[in-house]
Amino acid sequence: MAITDKIYVKNHRQLASQLETSIPKGAFKGATLDVLFQGSGLEKLDDASQERVLDFASDFLDCDCETNPYCGCPERKFASYLLDLRAQGLGPDAIVDVMGDDYMLYAYPGDVLSFLDDAVRTLEAAEALARVDGADADEIAGVRRDLAR
Repeated sequence: MAITDKIYVKNHRQLASQLETSIPKGAFKGATLDVLFQGSGLEKLDDASQERVLDFASDFLDCDCETNPYCGCPERKFASYLLDLRAQGLGPDAIVDVMGDDYMLYAYPGDVLSFLDDAVRTLEAAEALARVDGADADEIAGVRRDLAR
């Protein structure tokens, strides 16, 4: 299961009430992306919520793919966002706090930790494959060290 399947809208009921529609709790569920991508009714949100929803839409839903927002770009961009936060030295609890502040999203710290652990293991495998192939694996090793610290 992808990490984006475990990312939830904070204050879900309040937002659904303000939008006067039902949306799933999952931030990357189809109906949630539809509401955010189409922007219908966002003017009904209070200013703080509207700002964070628009930030989310501009940061993760902005791509030129024909099937946007169902192209996979939002999920890849969000995974990259999480990895960038970890590379800055934040732990799972702090990452959850930052994504809550930035985008009104929530995840369980254990799910974030599991995602980060999987990322480190994937980089270890890529590093080993690069070394077997005789390629320079120093860049991969550096990224892995940044995530593992």
